Amino acid sequence: MDVLFALGRATGQEIQGRLPGEPSYSTVRTILRVLERKGHVQHVEEGLKYVYLPVVEREVAKKSAISRLVSTFFDGSVRAAAAALLDPRDAALSDADLAELEKLIQKARKERAA
Repeated sequence: MDVLFALGRATGQEIQGRLPGEPSYSTVRTILRVLERKGHVQHVEEGLKYVYLPVVEREVAKKSAISRLVSTFFDGSVRAAAAALLDPRDAALSDADLAELEKLIQKARKERAA
C-alpha cells in the first residue's frame, strides 16, 4: 500500500521493484489480489497490464493496519503495543517526541472523560 500511496498508481512489476527483500512477482500479485478482494485497491487494464490504484485513503489504511498489528502481535492490547514502541532499547525518541506523546495522552484522557 505504501508504494501505491507514493506512486498513486502502479503495475505489479513497478510495485515489486520498490519492495524490500526482492519478493517474487507471484507473491506481489497474490498480495494485490488479496488487497483488491478486501476493497483496498482496484485495478484497471491498460493493454496487457493491470494498473493498481489505492481505493481507501491512507489514514483509513493506516488505522486498519495498526488494528491488525495490535490484534495479531499484542493480543489486542494497545498498552502493550505502545510499550513496545516506547522501549528505549528499540526507539530513539527525542525529548520533543516524548513531549508530543504526552500531549496525545492528555488529549485522549480529556476525550475519554467527555
